[in-house]
Amino acid sequence: MLLVEDEASIADLVRLYLERDGFRVVWRTDGPSGLAAVDAERPRLVLLDLMLPGMDGFEVTRALRQRGGRVPIIVVTAREEEADRVLGLELGADDYVTKPFSPRELVARVKAVLRRAEPEPEAGPEAPLHLGSLTVDPARHEVVFEGRPVQLTAREFELLSYLVRNRGLVLTRDQILERVWGYSFPADTRTVDVHIRQLRSKLGDHAPILTIRGVGYKADDRTPGAGSGGG
Repeated sequence: MLLVEDEASIADLVRLYLERDGFRVVWRTDGPSGLAAVDAERPRLVLLDLMLPGMDGFEVTRALRQRGGRVPIIVVTAREEEADRVLGLELGADDYVTKPFSPRELVARVKAVLRRAEPEPEAGPEAPLHLGSLTVDPARHEVVFEGRPVQLTAREFELLSYLVRNRGLVLTRDQILERVWGYSFPADTRTVDVHIRQLRSKLGDHAPILTIRGVGYKADDRTPGAGSGGG
């Protein structure tokens, strides 16, 4: 486990709870050394502050994803503006936790992200999923919509796969968080809304994702322009 955090008091607290749960934690205090530690230590997961000296958390995330790194990243920051959350998730972060936070919840989020990143082996490859002109191929980790390939982050792919597997069914935000993020505790449902908006943006105007106001979302290709619904 790699923790990149420049505030010693926060780092000590996070390390205490993670090590108590059996994780080995490597601590770095700035962006460049954190990025170097990913290569040197090969961590299972990175806990990353945004406001770091030398290289901020956005730059570290971008660098990791641009070179093909798939290590899970949880952003831990005092910056709670939605624009920061959106940017972090767009760059490829797997989760976003704002300070102050509960150390127990942070450990639970770490375990949830690891469960999603390191799934149990399945009996065999899952067949491609189809919804109108949308094809999601879990075995190849590929998405094709209206004849064009669509590049998604790992989390966006999991979210779209879950929606298409349950096409026609209304899924609440809490259900989505539990199945896609692995959370078995109350969490910020805005994370789901941000990812849905990202999916719609990448799929385009005819994205087959409907908003069921006050409830959640469902995948349905019967309504043209479904992607225009609010998040």
